[in-house]
Amino acid sequence: MAIFKVLGSCSGTEPMAGRHHTSLVLSSGDRNYIFDAGENCSHTAHTQGVDLCSTRAIFISHPHYDHIGGLMGLFWTLNKLNNHCKIPIADGEVKLFIPEISVWENIYEVLKRTEGGFKHKFGITVDTPKLGTFYEDENIRVTAFESHHLSQNEDGSIRSFSYRIETEGKAAVFSGDVKGMEDIEAAVGDGCDLLLCETGHHKVKTVCDFAEAHNVKQLVFVHHGREILDGKFTVKEALDNCKIPVIISDDGTAIEI
Repeated sequence: MAIFKVLGSCSGTEPMAGRHHTSLVLSSGDRNYIFDAGENCSHTAHTQGVDLCSTRAIFISHPHYDHIGGLMGLFWTLNKLNNHCKIPIADGEVKLFIPEISVWENIYEVLKRTEGGFKHKFGITVDTPKLGTFYEDENIRVTAFESHHLSQNEDGSIRSFSYRIETEGKAAVFSGDVKGMEDIEAAVGDGCDLLLCETGHHKVKTVCDFAEAHNVKQLVFVHHGREILDGKFTVKEALDNCKIPVIISDDGTAIEI
């Protein structure tokens, strides 16, 4: 059984009680896979019983603060659990996929100036996501699609991705941030079992209509925008009229796929 847990359900707002910026963890097999690393993600994961030392890979959709603000804390926590608590890193290394490696290099420089110089005993492998299927192991397969939330760099490198995640015979799509629903049409394809979609930049009804029209079996809202956060009536109206199951996630929400 594969389970997604929402570690952060909020878009890039000011601090809000009970909500942190976007982060999800997928538990499949005996490993964990983290998608985006909003602030406080490692605290939420650890205090809610997620075995962070079983993390095999971290996938960042794009390098905005509300999606990477917890990345430094995540690696610091992994090192603390490994060194101080003597919990082994399951694979001896953690893979990080981030659209702009220079962002990680800056984070790593800060980590080296923290307690103990961040002398980690586990490996950290860093790479950029590649269009198409770029990661696969015995538990999951991840395919990347370009999102137009951010423009490409001058050298043509892509800065923003959506991910299709296949696990245990099921398929989930994590939108990341998208310019429009057309950004995730290719990722959803003929349909998916679960769509984890942002509403930070889109109306709830727009996402519901898209999901209904593209054979999505279940819709989960993550990265909430003001429409959801302010409890506007338009949200209730959209959900009442949606023909597929919908969850408005909170920090800690778990979804079986």
